[in-house]
Amino acid sequence: MKPETADLRLEASDELFERFTLVVDKGQEPLRIDKFLSNRIEGATRNKLKQAMTLGMVTVNGQPVKPNYKIKPLDQVCIYSDVSPEETEVVPEKMDLTIEFEDKDLMVINKPAGLVVHPGSGNYHGTLLNGVAWYLRQQNPSLTEEVLPRFGLVHRIDKNTSGLLVLAKSDVAMRQLARQFFDHSVKREYHALVWGDLQEDRGTIIAHVGRHQRFRKKFEAYPEGEYGKEAITHYQVMERFGYVTYVRCVLETGRTHQIRVHMKHLGHPLFSDDTYGGDTIVKGTVYAKYKQFVENCFELCPRQALHAKTLGFVHPTTQQEMNFDTPLPSDMEQLLAKWRAYAAGFKKE
Repeated sequence: MKPETADLRLEASDELFERFTLVVDKGQEPLRIDKFLSNRIEGATRNKLKQAMTLGMVTVNGQPVKPNYKIKPLDQVCIYSDVSPEETEVVPEKMDLTIEFEDKDLMVINKPAGLVVHPGSGNYHGTLLNGVAWYLRQQNPSLTEEVLPRFGLVHRIDKNTSGLLVLAKSDVAMRQLARQFFDHSVKREYHALVWGDLQEDRGTIIAHVGRHQRFRKKFEAYPEGEYGKEAITHYQVMERFGYVTYVRCVLETGRTHQIRVHMKHLGHPLFSDDTYGGDTIVKGTVYAKYKQFVENCFELCPRQALHAKTLGFVHPTTQQEMNFDTPLPSDMEQLLAKWRAYAAGFKKE
């Protein structure tokens, strides 16, 4: 279901749904909304629209409507649409999953670093969704590979980022969770180790995030908003170690590589981030002892030091507040311990 003028490239978002807004013309005659939208949206049949409305994915002036609702002049119509990556068969594969919570509607999983979330170009096996498919088939052996729910994915985190991820187990739960992610009501807190000593104890980074104009596998911050999509990251210093800083980042939006790109834009790339320049010595005097210390730290945590620590949302069925917190993985815990010891020794000198 694609509005004719919309750009549906999933270019800079970890949230796998998009929202499209239409404002009804002043001279519009009363007309059933399913008919109105089927005439306005490329590929949208009235049956598809009815299904979307049943799931609450079409609103008028902020309220869900039924197919027989008659639009009025200046009504603001919003359609939430799935813009997930290209369909790829999800083959069930046995995998150890750390499931923090599960009920009939959803699963909350603590993803380890190094695990790709969904199958795609170059990663057709060994992804989190392959493991989830196997797990769900054990619960219900009648599930076929064709119906195993790739649709359960409403957001994602980078391969080398660890932490919490929620997956829906029903179509209704998926749509409700997707709306929360898009409306920025989901609470997401990440912990990171970044290069340098941040000037302020707390702050907000506002800069669009979009693909790099030359290197298409990377993303870039565009503070003037000339490319990409709006991105907002709030940060707070938790500990200072001189040459590196331990920070908490709260996402207001969820763009691909958002924290990594925003912290680089601020002049503080994530420690050990080999995509955005954090895998070399960025701060500190390069003498043999310090260089060896940093290299040991890179070996201890050979990926960007970023963990999706907390996740909060409203349960799609019970409407209860759900909040999850997970401890830092051992590689980041050990990394912080080494920097604490180094900073303490440095102060004594």
